[in-house]
Amino acid sequence: MSQRSPQRIQPTLTGDTVELRPLRAEDRQALLAAAADGELWNSKLTVVPGPDTVDAYIDAALAGREAGTVMPFAIVLRRNGRVVGSTRFWKIDAVHRKLEIGSTWLSASMQRTGVNTEAKLLLLTHAFEALDSVRVQFTTDELNERSRAAILRLGAKQEGIVRNERIMPDGRKRNSVRFSIIDAEWPGVKAALTKKMRT
Repeated sequence: MSQRSPQRIQPTLTGDTVELRPLRAEDRQALLAAAADGELWNSKLTVVPGPDTVDAYIDAALAGREAGTVMPFAIVLRRNGRVVGSTRFWKIDAVHRKLEIGSTWLSASMQRTGVNTEAKLLLLTHAFEALDSVRVQFTTDELNERSRAAILRLGAKQEGIVRNERIMPDGRKRNSVRFSIIDAEWPGVKAALTKKMRT
């Protein structure tokens, strides 16, 4: 994560099934269509843009990219160009060479299809091999058992629970579970994820 590389320069990350391309202001309708598959904006465990919040969601993501602390992506199926979700690097810290992968959500019909695994492999490869990160962390709601299991399946290690880590839109004080992968673990994590993609 070189100081010489402006964080505002965001690449497109391309896999066999999905492409992670920089989120754009004109993605509003595509994001809403993706989130409508399962009415994900009704979830109490994660924040997914809905008709009333999508503009603020995109504005915040793009402002973060301009500030150099966020790289927001649209998750796009390569076979048809359809946006099926979103993810991002955020809390980008070039000095300490660390970042977080978060704000990830997928259309209901895309969950448990391998799309998330490939997206995470693309993100982790870029984080460790292009940005030279020494730490990538993940944070999820203590109550979100599915998300916690998915992060552990990636090969991340649970570090602990951060109490009252954030206030959810409904006012609930959320306890968050923190996970990480560090640079020394990356070769093994990459090998396991690559093998998983082939099976």
